[in-house]
Amino acid sequence: MGIYLVSVDAREWFDDDEEEGGRGAVASALDEELRRRGLPPYTSVPEEADFVRGSGMSFEEKLVPAMDGFSALCRSHLSRAEEEVLCGWTLLVPLSLDEEIWLPVNSAYTDETMVAGAPQVLRLAERVATAVELPVDEIPATSDNLDLTMWFLDGPAKDLAATRPGPWSEDLDAAFYVALYLRAAQHSLRRGCLIAYC
Repeated sequence: MGIYLVSVDAREWFDDDEEEGGRGAVASALDEELRRRGLPPYTSVPEEADFVRGSGMSFEEKLVPAMDGFSALCRSHLSRAEEEVLCGWTLLVPLSLDEEIWLPVNSAYTDETMVAGAPQVLRLAERVATAVELPVDEIPATSDNLDLTMWFLDGPAKDLAATRPGPWSEDLDAAFYVALYLRAAQHSLRRGCLIAYC
């Protein structure tokens, strides 16, 4: 068990059966709020792709490390409002949003759903990644099946930290979350899909 960050496909997004993982209530609430803001509804959700490791067609990571160091890192490099956008969302959408959207619909772990735009999250994640000199080219570029989680927990991160030390290597748990939010936003934009906690 635990908390996972995963991509959401069209079947799950438009399904009204919450007991089966459907997110139709959130989809309807989001479309209503987008219309209220004069934006088109979000309907171009990709279908589920067959699993192929390394293909970058799906996203699944497990939030295992402690987040204390990452929270401190965000406070050092972001304003409180920026930190909320980067870390406070419960649903990431591949849309540019001037401000986050709060929906009165339960998410996996909260009574409301906070929706953030992937372009905004990506910009913030890139700032933090630059600040800690995250070795972006060395960490897994895809997250089809816990790629980042395994890279940080099973040794490659520690090995790289020994040969390429820097601010990122001083707290590998914090670096994991920098990489996680960076890759989640990149995946959302590349695939045009949603990312959510489950």
